[in-house]
Amino acid sequence: MNDPGVTPATPPKFDDAPGVIGIAPGELPPLPDSILTEPESGRHDPRIWFRDPSLPFELEIGCGKGTFILEESRARPDANFLGIEWEHEYYSYSADRLRRVSAPNARMLRADATEFLRWRCPSAIVRVIHLYFSDPWPKSRHHKNRVVQDRFLADAWRVLLPGGELRIVTDHSEYWAWMEERFARWTAPERAPEIPVLIPTPAFERMAYQKTTAAGEGELVGTNFERKYRREGRPFHSCVLRKPG
Repeated sequence: MNDPGVTPATPPKFDDAPGVIGIAPGELPPLPDSILTEPESGRHDPRIWFRDPSLPFELEIGCGKGTFILEESRARPDANFLGIEWEHEYYSYSADRLRRVSAPNARMLRADATEFLRWRCPSAIVRVIHLYFSDPWPKSRHHKNRVVQDRFLADAWRVLLPGGELRIVTDHSEYWAWMEERFARWTAPERAPEIPVLIPTPAFERMAYQKTTAAGEGELVGTNFERKYRREGRPFHSCVLRKPG
């Protein structure tokens, strides 16, 4: 029973501004029944969700508290940014931050990003995919939940424009070793069994990572996670996979 002399704390209310910042249900049609036999039938161009669909299009997978998409979209008004976040609290918090600054070129989608790439995103429309400090799922039985899988790399290759980039930063050394195994076969001239026959090899060119525009002095990305982990003295691992073009 609550103490009558104490006012219960009210949980914070976040406004995702559906239709303005948050992608409203009506903006993304449901998947059609034909999706398994006709994979392209569910594709929906996300660039139409922005005020100026002609601007270069970038995706952030897993936005956390939204620091990257907020700061980077402000620093680069000549590009559109879609943040995809599954955790409801992080999605709401990030969208509310973008709403409060009236971000004209940034929007948020609550979805499983890997499923969005696979079933929703048309081919060759994305300039950059940003993947920063994604959940390492350290237990072996959970490795299937990691974002970086061969299936994900195939989908990333498909949705990227020629010359487009997949940019990755992590603090988790074991997850990085897992990524390195997959990066090696996707950047090799010889075709590995995991690479679909329709994708030419090498599928990606590996490049050194360069800090983002809005990152501060000594930072790679400037997210809350990076700042926290930097204070803890954790090492960081990064690279860029570029689709030839």
